[in-house]
Amino acid sequence: MNDLSPFPLPADFRWGVATAAYQIEGAAAEDGRSPSIWDTFSHTPGAVAGGDTGDVACDHYHRWPEDLALMRRLGVDSYRFSLAWPRIVPGGDGAVNEAGLAFYDRLTDALLEAGITPFPTLYHWDLPQALQDRGGWPARETAEHFAAYAAVVAERLGDRITHWATLNEPLCSAWIGHLEGRMAPGLTDIDAAVRASHHLHLGHGLAVQALRAAVPGAQIGVVNNLTRCEPATDSEADVAAARRADGHTNRWWMDPIHGRGYPEDMLAVYGVDVPVKPGDLETIAAPLDWLGLNYYFRTVVADDPDGPPPHVRPVDTPGAPRTGMDWEIHAESLTATLRRMSEDYGAQHLYVTENGSAYPDTLGPDGQVHDPERTAYLEEHLAACAEAVRQGVPLEGYFAWSLLDNFEWAYGYEKRFGLVHVDYATQKRTIKDSGHRYADIVDSHRRHSRRAA
Repeated sequence: MNDLSPFPLPADFRWGVATAAYQIEGAAAEDGRSPSIWDTFSHTPGAVAGGDTGDVACDHYHRWPEDLALMRRLGVDSYRFSLAWPRIVPGGDGAVNEAGLAFYDRLTDALLEAGITPFPTLYHWDLPQALQDRGGWPARETAEHFAAYAAVVAERLGDRITHWATLNEPLCSAWIGHLEGRMAPGLTDIDAAVRASHHLHLGHGLAVQALRAAVPGAQIGVVNNLTRCEPATDSEADVAAARRADGHTNRWWMDPIHGRGYPEDMLAVYGVDVPVKPGDLETIAAPLDWLGLNYYFRTVVADDPDGPPPHVRPVDTPGAPRTGMDWEIHAESLTATLRRMSEDYGAQHLYVTENGSAYPDTLGPDGQVHDPERTAYLEEHLAACAEAVRQGVPLEGYFAWSLLDNFEWAYGYEKRFGLVHVDYATQKRTIKDSGHRYADIVDSHRRHSRRAA
């Protein structure tokens, strides 16, 4: 594939890259930032591969002008990043840290000056540890504090930023962080996980209200990691398992924000009372302007009656290509998932807010990073996006994950997703072949759109 111009991507299609605060910023104890649950988790022996932490990460807090220059070299017009709650409101509630707000002030102004639209996410998993000590997301008060934090940010940045996301992948916060224990805060408690899921939803709805009040005309969305869930066999047990996997991964997160409440079948699977109070479901279903989809792989499952909820186990597809994360490469499921968001949930404005692949990249003798597998993954998934548009899906943009190699959560620094290689010892940045390819695709699309106009 040398040119994406034959594919039906809209002329005003957004081309972006994505990052998250804890994964790149570093400066963990500078300028008034307080510890987050990820600081605590990453400093817990055995929690993160290699004993890695986000203390320094990519040092983006100090090197952001260099990273902005990289975005300009890639030619992107949009940048999805997250705001660090513990940098802005270190105690989780109460006093606002001016230095933290000032950092995002500077970043926002510089992005706009460069012609790059900021797409901030209010929460990408870095809950202030002070709030975790008071109950964390299983406590209702955390949702209320989140809305207050959203109001602070919107008041400061809303005169320049119009595109906002409330949450990134609440599934990971609730299920992986509170049920599976593989992410902060590292719990394995179904009761806590279900309570956390509801208060994440509620926090989203309350934050939407806060943003609407502070930023008239704001374009507000939420970002979920969604995928197609398929049975490993056509047995009745595996088909039922795939339905549960879909409920756990997709419907639990999509139904409430679309006014459908929590899926009844999953309430039975979890066996936990959701702490819904009068008015909660209406708040959660506040109208949105766009939906973000993070897509990496499809899920094939078999029944696992003795496993934890939702009682499924993943099954590898024989011979299927896989990334360095051991995730199956299945671009067709991106098209299918986008169609589902449009057809089943009526989404009118969709973005692929994350999509990418990890491989063990190294600098070659020529000082470059040759990553043909990531380049192929990028091309295949952009073709899947274009196919979704051809089928009538209102897809308006794509954000590659990620701009930089970074702290990949519990995997530490051993997994590299970036279009730009980072030498963590020196912080030297090198655009990989996949990054150059992405820049070529972006430029090709723009040139074709101008010719077609």
